[in-house]
Amino acid sequence: MVIATLQRDKCIGCNYCVEFAPEYFRMSKKDGKSVLLKTVDKKGFYTLKTPDQEAFEHLERAANACPVKIISVRIN
Repeated sequence: MVIATLQRDKCIGCNYCVEFAPEYFRMSKKDGKSVLLKTVDKKGFYTLKTPDQEAFEHLERAANACPVKIISVRIN
């Protein structure tokens, strides 16, 4: 299981996550911040759980590109 978490409140809207993992991230037209798709929100932490092991590589590239380091990715 691949688990990715986004701290959306701290997003600066740089768009790197969308460039590296467009199938998992979108930029909000409402506030210009990143949205991690198909997530569950828990106190400002948006978490995606997927059994797709190929997702790890894409999500990890997005996390490494994030200048404010608000994306975490792990395999459980």
